[in-house]
Amino acid sequence: MHIAKKGLRVLGIAESFSSGDQSILAGLVMRKDLRIDGVSFETTTVGGMDATDAVVSLYRNFNRQDINVIMISGCVISWFNIIDPAVVRETTGRPVIIVTYEESEGIEEDIARHFPGDDERLCRYRDLGERLSVTLSTGHPLFIRPYGITEEDAAMLCSALTFDGRIPEPLRVARLCARAVLRYTSSGGQHR
Repeated sequence: MHIAKKGLRVLGIAESFSSGDQSILAGLVMRKDLRIDGVSFETTTVGGMDATDAVVSLYRNFNRQDINVIMISGCVISWFNIIDPAVVRETTGRPVIIVTYEESEGIEEDIARHFPGDDERLCRYRDLGERLSVTLSTGHPLFIRPYGITEEDAAMLCSALTFDGRIPEPLRVARLCARAVLRYTSSGGQHR
């Protein structure tokens, strides 16, 4: 993969959810030159264990071979619905970069409190491993977990796709799309 290539395509995935049972995941294909090249949506269960399947489904919805990298905003989404990036990498054959924005002490205690006896969820969280801190060209810190891509290339790509603040553009726009769909579906299709 050539990180410097303008036509490099990133599938950015972000979510939006409220107090309901379903979360909206938006997948947005964006070229490195910022051209948006496709959008798709999936749902996950709030508090469920189906986030990995939803991410893989988003990728498959595009039915195309030119997606170079999958970038996901967080791997613990939809109220402790944990994405397994290694499975996403293996299933899609594409490198995966998990991106988070804040330092954290971890959430093992929260998982144990909200899901007592759920060893699978706790193991999946522990298997994620440590996050790497990188400093973007904007000067902001970002935390990444790269799978199938070097730490250096993952950091360079995140930096190249972030124009202000700390959120790479494919994730920022995907999050906006997810929020819009959630608002629309929550209102029963009525404009707000």
